[in-house]
Amino acid sequence: MVRALFLALLLLLLPPAPLAAQVPNTATRSPAEARRAELDRLFEALRTAPDTAGAQLVETRIRAVWGQAVSPAAGLLIRRGIRNLQGNEPGEALEDFDAALVLEPGAAEPWLLRARALSRLGEGAQAARDLQEALRLEPRHFGALLALSELQEEAGDLQGALRSLDAALALHPRMAGGEERRRELARRAEGDAL
Repeated sequence: MVRALFLALLLLLLPPAPLAAQVPNTATRSPAEARRAELDRLFEALRTAPDTAGAQLVETRIRAVWGQAVSPAAGLLIRRGIRNLQGNEPGEALEDFDAALVLEPGAAEPWLLRARALSRLGEGAQAARDLQEALRLEPRHFGALLALSELQEEAGDLQGALRSLDAALALHPRMAGGEERRRELARRAEGDAL
């Protein structure tokens, strides 16, 4: 617990060094540039987090920064879509995520969420395309990599699922349940390879 609090304080005190040096006047940085600089610092903190609790704090902040990339209207549609997914209404969720993407086609999160809805509707190929778009927009999106791993596993591509999971774990080494899932996938992939 003390380590987690220390990490949270450290994140607040970290200087925005590398990107700030590249941008001449930090007061004139766009919100997107400021988010990118913060994400750079957060991903470094996530990669080097001393424990799972600290990593969870950093992950929460990363997700909050990703959420800042969408307008309030798109955010409302995303929250409604998430509720519909949780309520086992993937068709309704798909409509919400489609509408969010009309408003924010350049944000990775609605693409990931729409992929989850499509997957629940049995549209694996379209879900994979949406995940590829999410990763094009945010190559460090460990959630999209994890979802891609799950889709590949469902399709029987255990080697691909393992590669995608490894990529997610490279970004987020202390991902909840990640190491256990990796061990199980590796065991199954090696068994199938024999």
